[in-house]
Amino acid sequence: MDTIGDQHARHVLAAISREPKSAKDLAGECDMSLPTVYRRIEMLNEYDLITERTLVADDGNHYKVYESNFESTVISLRDDEYRVRIYREENLPDRFSQLWDELHAE
Repeated sequence: MDTIGDQHARHVLAAISREPKSAKDLAGECDMSLPTVYRRIEMLNEYDLITERTLVADDGNHYKVYESNFESTVISLRDDEYRVRIYREENLPDRFSQLWDELHAE
């Protein structure tokens, strides 16, 4: 909940929900310093809310782009407690394999 409550983290998530972006692009689009962007990326990565990929620029330099790895969130209040549910788009064959493995593990 703290992550979603952080205004900078929400700005980063909103920006990368549209398309993958580098930290430099996020800093410009979200009007944040690069260290602030990297701190939010670290926080979001810690909670498995983003993924990162390494790309190669035309000049041969490597850089990372970040993207959201979930479809939506729902925040609810029940019995004086906040609950956050994250909905992810799952690959059906992968999900079936996971369920199959879980059944055979028992």
